[in-house]
Amino acid sequence: MSFSRGPKEPVNEIETNVWSCTNEDCNGWMRESYSLKEEPTCPICQSTMEPEVRTLPEIKQ
Repeated sequence: MSFSRGPKEPVNEIETNVWSCTNEDCNGWMRESYSLKEEPTCPICQSTMEPEVRTLPEIKQ
């Protein structure tokens, strides 16, 4: 098996709905589609989260 450091396939990025932690000292966030709750709490610090849109790599399902 060999590993190449040559050109990689470009990653397709799309606007994605996420939940973002409201605690300024925490960088927690999660994709909305992976949240199990309608209004989740931050899995890192347990603070409330707010909806946000970020440009992220597309995940093929």
